[in-house]
Amino acid sequence: MYQASEKRYDSMNYFSCGNSGLKLPAFSLGLWHNFGDNADYENMKDLCFTAFDNGITHFDLANNYGPPYGSAEKNFGKIMKNELGGYRDELLISTKAGYDMWPGPYGDWGSRKYLLASLDQSLKRMGLEYVDIFYHHRMDPNTPLEETMGALAQTVQSGKALYVGLSNYDGKTLEQATEILNDYKCPFVLNQNRYSIFDRTIEKNGLKETAKQLKKGIIAFSPLAQGLLTDKYLYGIPEDSRMKKDGRYIQEDALTPERLVQIKKLNDLARGRGQSLAQMALAWLLRDGVVTSVLIGASKAQQILDNIKAVDQIYFSGEELEIIERIYLSNPL
Repeated sequence: MYQASEKRYDSMNYFSCGNSGLKLPAFSLGLWHNFGDNADYENMKDLCFTAFDNGITHFDLANNYGPPYGSAEKNFGKIMKNELGGYRDELLISTKAGYDMWPGPYGDWGSRKYLLASLDQSLKRMGLEYVDIFYHHRMDPNTPLEETMGALAQTVQSGKALYVGLSNYDGKTLEQATEILNDYKCPFVLNQNRYSIFDRTIEKNGLKETAKQLKKGIIAFSPLAQGLLTDKYLYGIPEDSRMKKDGRYIQEDALTPERLVQIKKLNDLARGRGQSLAQMALAWLLRDGVVTSVLIGASKAQQILDNIKAVDQIYFSGEELEIIERIYLSNPL
């Protein structure tokens, strides 16, 4: 049975999730990749233990993480049962529903039927009585927002979730959803969105500013732009990279000559700060206090250890921020 490090809270920073009482670690572990049935179970345990031993208390899942769908929750549930269960009250476990999960009209999007059934399935796969945060995973243009938010509120009322969140929403819909959830007195605390130096969607669609005004937290995913904001591609495309091995999320044509110039300039700036490019890119997300936590994924435990060092230096000078903006604007996505 795993024994957690007694020093697990010594170096991690924890930030309040909007104006709620809930705090998230500066970095959270995402189980989007490397926890499916095609991954090594011993490595999964190593990733979870390394994360928790270093103060990462938040583990982020979704119903369809795998492959196959559901397998990340099943494998994490096995780790909870056999290793981490004694620490349940020290952990934040989140899951989501909103993308395709099972065949037919009731296994996708945002209906009440889908969300409530999906959470029941997730709890069963993980062997849990409740999750700490349950998200709607994406906006649904064909289901009334009142129905989707009502389903989220019921997950809290039924004791199956402590808080709710929204993922991949925009500013306008976030504002409407917040109003509905407030009517239910539902503890909505967190938005999960893609955000990085290269991907500024939440700055453009109003999500970041609206979350700030409404005092809601933000947790950023894909903070390293699927590996572009690391030193991995500085000298070409490695054979063992995700770009070579798994083209579902990033293709080779993403690494244009213009993008490579940006990566090299950012890498030079990071080195001047005493950081790796990845560490600087992660720190940049925490620069202004609006983002509560940054989701990191890892295939090796050492990647977690390297990434969390970013918390040691999240201050940026005005000049450094201006340089990053100029580099970004030279070839924006």
